[in-house]
Amino acid sequence: MASGKQNGLESLEFDIDVNDQQSKEEGKTCGNGCVTEEDKNKPTYSVTDVPPWYLSSFLAIQHYLLACSGLISIPLILSEGLCLQHDSLTQSRLINTIFFASGLITLLQVIFGVRLPILQGGTFSLMTPAMAMLSTPEWKCPAWTQNATLVNTSSPLFREVWQTRMRTLQGSIMVASLLQILVGFSGLIGFLMRFIGPLTIAPTVSLIGLSLYDSAGAKVGSHWGISAMTTVLIILFSQYLRLIPIPVPAYSKAKKLHTSKFYIFQFMPILLGVLISWLVCYLLTIYDVLPSDPAQYGHLARTNVKGDVVNEAPWFTFPYPGQWGMPAVSLAGVFGMMAGIICSMVESVGDYHSCATLSRAPPPPKHAISRGIGVEGLGSLLAGALGTGNGTTSLSQNVAALGITKVSSRVVILLSGAFMILIGMVGKIGAIFTTIPTPVLGGMLLIMFGVITAAGISNLQSTDMNSSRNIFVFGFSMFSALVIPNWIMKNPDFLDTGFKEVDQVLHILLTTHMFVGGFLGFFLDNTIPGSKRERGLSVRDKDHLEDSSCTLGTEEVYDLPFGITSCLSSQSWVPVIGLGSLA
Repeated sequence: MASGKQNGLESLEFDIDVNDQQSKEEGKTCGNGCVTEEDKNKPTYSVTDVPPWYLSSFLAIQHYLLACSGLISIPLILSEGLCLQHDSLTQSRLINTIFFASGLITLLQVIFGVRLPILQGGTFSLMTPAMAMLSTPEWKCPAWTQNATLVNTSSPLFREVWQTRMRTLQGSIMVASLLQILVGFSGLIGFLMRFIGPLTIAPTVSLIGLSLYDSAGAKVGSHWGISAMTTVLIILFSQYLRLIPIPVPAYSKAKKLHTSKFYIFQFMPILLGVLISWLVCYLLTIYDVLPSDPAQYGHLARTNVKGDVVNEAPWFTFPYPGQWGMPAVSLAGVFGMMAGIICSMVESVGDYHSCATLSRAPPPPKHAISRGIGVEGLGSLLAGALGTGNGTTSLSQNVAALGITKVSSRVVILLSGAFMILIGMVGKIGAIFTTIPTPVLGGMLLIMFGVITAAGISNLQSTDMNSSRNIFVFGFSMFSALVIPNWIMKNPDFLDTGFKEVDQVLHILLTTHMFVGGFLGFFLDNTIPGSKRERGLSVRDKDHLEDSSCTLGTEEVYDLPFGITSCLSSQSWVPVIGLGSLA
């Protein structure tokens, strides 16, 4: 099953075919001593290998940088719904918290979860229901919080405004994560995947990107020139310069210095684009080219809009459960978050198979998939308790990087998780990220959300799109998911059942585009007659076959460490801990 996950950018899928750089070799016959195409694509270091410490450290930092743009954008977008637009210090704490949580959950996933080299991080699947919940009349930000001159970030009133919203968001995520824990550790995920095909996944993932167009547009419109520059740079690096190497000094195994090729534009197109645009904005700010009057167009492109937040931020911070107070629960919020959790689960299963393929590891068995989903549920529970305002999922851009670097060692991902934990405890790093100018962030989101949308549609490649049945299911699901939420938002009083809680649940679900599209796609795909081949399910079945190129055994890759698997395998209750799963 191909992954549709595009968290953040999810690497533009790097738009890279792993075989691009070897295309000249195709069709050649291979004699003695010749390297075959299969040999070229084999990892230099497999899942269980341990690379040299310096290579492991470099690749660990690289994985962090790949995940960075998506992780920082989640708190910055979420701050709008939390009424935190003018509280940069709290925004920086949210960024530190999501880094810390992502690193901690990565360690849990690699050691006790699916055990593949997959980095964990925040998910845009929960952003849509979160913003839908925070846009309801009950949680809409007071008008005075939109005016920087009226906001006193240290006042108890302001803290109560945003912390009440955060605590409700936290509680909703934590309760919804229990569904993922249950589905994962009970083995139900294997059963549910029978009914969830590309025609369910495609509209669900696509609508994550489409539903956030308004947020991206507002940021882009703050300075069209800066946003356009950021977008053009990212496109240039990721699409036109991606195969141009940069020579860097390196040591061979014989400890001789030589020049190696580093494809920097493949690995960090977004980071490079953002940094260059950020630098340009800084220069335009110090030379007063950009207007200093907040009322003038282009003011938000200045790098000093957030004040002296870097100096105010502490050097050391430690995110802890309940740092914003005791989480509260909203019934409507729980149902909305459950929709996002289901989407994240389906996408993660695809990531596990993609990661195994790129790592030349055996296809993940059902017990490993169940464990991985269960640990992601624990991760969302932990992320909710810490107060990230988000959950956790596998990051597809880091999965794609495995095919490029040819290093699939889980030791590298463990180091990357440890690095993210350390970064999450350095308060000033989070503060630095909050100073990214609004139009630079807008230009980045323009690319990211567009790729998320396209990645969702790409799931249709395994279906028969010449089928009028499939065209109807996808087209109706997508269009209805745009029409219904838009109409409900414009007519909020229409939903009046006489029960406030029911009205809130219906409002959040029906204004969450991906829920409407995903539900309609799921219902129609499973009720309208169609063959497995037509629905794209036969391709998924092939993915479960053993890959003859695998050199590692299933037990070697997926068994729990420290002899836990052998100790528990004889117990009758093993399905409860993800060592077994439903067929």
